[in-house]
Amino acid sequence: MYESFKKFDIQTSDPQVKIHGVIGGNGPPLLLLHGNPLTHVHWHLIAPRLAKDFTVVATDLRGYGDSSKPRGLPDHSNYTYRRMAQDQVDVMSHFGFDQFFLGGHDRGGRAAFRMALDHSDRVTKFASFDVIPTHHVLTHITREWVLNSYHWFFMAQPYDIPEQLLAGKESYYIDKKLTAMGIGKGGFTPETLAEYRRCCTAENLHAVCEDYRAGATLDFDMDKADFEAGRKVKCPALIVWGEKSHTEKMFDARVAWPLYAENIYKLCPLPCGHYPAEQVPDQVYTELSAFLKS
Repeated sequence: MYESFKKFDIQTSDPQVKIHGVIGGNGPPLLLLHGNPLTHVHWHLIAPRLAKDFTVVATDLRGYGDSSKPRGLPDHSNYTYRRMAQDQVDVMSHFGFDQFFLGGHDRGGRAAFRMALDHSDRVTKFASFDVIPTHHVLTHITREWVLNSYHWFFMAQPYDIPEQLLAGKESYYIDKKLTAMGIGKGGFTPETLAEYRRCCTAENLHAVCEDYRAGATLDFDMDKADFEAGRKVKCPALIVWGEKSHTEKMFDARVAWPLYAENIYKLCPLPCGHYPAEQVPDQVYTELSAFLKS
């Protein structure tokens, strides 16, 4: 994976956090962000192809992979998408990229959405992969969605209830979450599953819980305030989702996303589940490359 890319560990504006990732290729800069419980490895089937036309930066979010995993603050503010977005802006600034393209999947898509709002002068195009905006999700909850997305509320329980219940069961958690539970799972190679198991440590699980605690509180409040103020993502946006995922079966991206992004380039369902970049990489490459070159 990423044989032609260079690894890095970059200090952010948070003294406690360094961000791990890889960089490779030539051309306009493109930042790719993964979801939970993944790492930058999520993009390994697409990034080398994109690197022929773009300078690709694929990172581990704070709390994930080989990036730093600080203990959560009492108010969870060091795991908000605003803080995660600032980490990644710091990374791109380190490389001298004042403006860049941006793509995010799952939790990384939520951090990317916040980045596109908070740093509209930096993000020139935004691609979202199998995400419905947090505000829309949490104001359109159904019984069916909760049963398939139990982890949103389990992980958000007070410290350290979920951490203790998952302790010692990290590999079991990864295997079940990625291959069996919920809608649109599977499609992972043994090599990538092994990498996700390696990175699922007690420190990572605490960070994931903090991510979800922040998502259900501070992040929702930020998104609600922006929504009520009519503030939307202004740059061109590619919205991709899986036809077999919860995003298609329990929500309607065609209705939701225009409420949060005012310049939608394309609403693009693909024949896959929740992990397009690993389940249908050829289609993801085709759609993302065409969008970025448009």
